[in-house]
Amino acid sequence: MTWFWFSMLALLGWSGSDLFSKMGSKPSDKYSHWKMVMAVGLVMGVHAIYLLATGTPFSPRDIITYLPASFLYILAMIFGYVGLRYIELSISSPICNSSGAVAALLCFVFLKQTMNGIQFFAVFLICLAVFLLSLLEKRRDDQLRREAALSPDKKYTRSIVAVLFPILYCIIDGLGTFADALLLDTVIAEEQANMAYEFTFLFLAICAFVYVVIVKKQKLVVWDEKPKMAAALCETVGQYFYVFAIGANPIIAAPVISSYCLLSVVWSRLFLKEKLTAKHYALIAMAGVGMAILGFFDA
Repeated sequence: MTWFWFSMLALLGWSGSDLFSKMGSKPSDKYSHWKMVMAVGLVMGVHAIYLLATGTPFSPRDIITYLPASFLYILAMIFGYVGLRYIELSISSPICNSSGAVAALLCFVFLKQTMNGIQFFAVFLICLAVFLLSLLEKRRDDQLRREAALSPDKKYTRSIVAVLFPILYCIIDGLGTFADALLLDTVIAEEQANMAYEFTFLFLAICAFVYVVIVKKQKLVVWDEKPKMAAALCETVGQYFYVFAIGANPIIAAPVISSYCLLSVVWSRLFLKEKLTAKHYALIAMAGVGMAILGFFDA
């Protein structure tokens, strides 16, 4: 049952990261995604150093051991940050986080992990809610554009290029979760995996800083990047609890955590001043029912 509460904490953290990442993504700033990488890497690096200083066992070899998962996760996140410059959060997040279904399918096919009937039904509800929400948002956006007689803006339409980034995130992140299922507990423990991921992200943040600030000579004012720092804090919290949830029950935890996109849609409506329809609420409730079932019927 512990995996469920870890999943809920990861869900809350990552939904907050979604919101603040979108607030910090500036369409006019072509280096915005690299600045986001800097912020996340900095916060994660500080957290990893704190864990190391307080006695958490860690070896540099853990970084190499966990590198397949770290590489996939970080690559997916970069694509996600780029996509937020071109597509709305309420569209991007549901597409991105269909990765839970990808991971569950991979675990089922290749790792022979199983679900009982009611768990399968709950996972189906969550995945269906994510898919339908993505479809609903696309149709709603297209309708609003037709009614307003707006000329298409290449950066904010559901063009192949715009949708490509969250689709890439979905596939690559699903592969990362599958890699986690292979590595956690059997090859590397959760705490060491998390620290390895955070140190890898710190290294990439340093590389991004060198590229953006030193090579490209872009001005970086930390005070102006508050949304990015808030996103980095939320991302670090979500990641910390995520590895424990995946380590305990990957085939069920993956689709539960990926449903945080539904909460991201709520935040986008509340804080980005968009509106929810009755259909939106119904789909969010559907996912909530699925999560409640998984919480009460943990095998």
